[in-house]
Amino acid sequence: MSDTPAIEGIKKDIAENDIVLFMKGTPQFPQCGFSAAVVQILSHTGVKFKGVNVLADDGLRQGIKEFSNWPTIPQLYVKGEFVGGCDIVREMAENGELQDLFKEKQVATA
Repeated sequence: MSDTPAIEGIKKDIAENDIVLFMKGTPQFPQCGFSAAVVQILSHTGVKFKGVNVLADDGLRQGIKEFSNWPTIPQLYVKGEFVGGCDIVREMAENGELQDLFKEKQVATA
């Protein structure tokens, strides 16, 4: 994988933010149900996160899939580590693993 401007931007966002959600739309206006579900889960846990709208840039939309080797969006990163998509995040939130991950990675929650 060559480092395109999209890949460089992805690496920068992940490095500079504890939690990054690559999503369709924005946290204030999600544009798909799966993105909306992850935003709701993150908001419920009280963590601060950066939402990155992949619909704004086709290079980014394709780049994040190549970067993570994961075919779908949304994609959640915590402290630089790829966590997963909507189903994984939902399951982790339901069984307490997501909250445990935030504690383990020392991410502040409300």
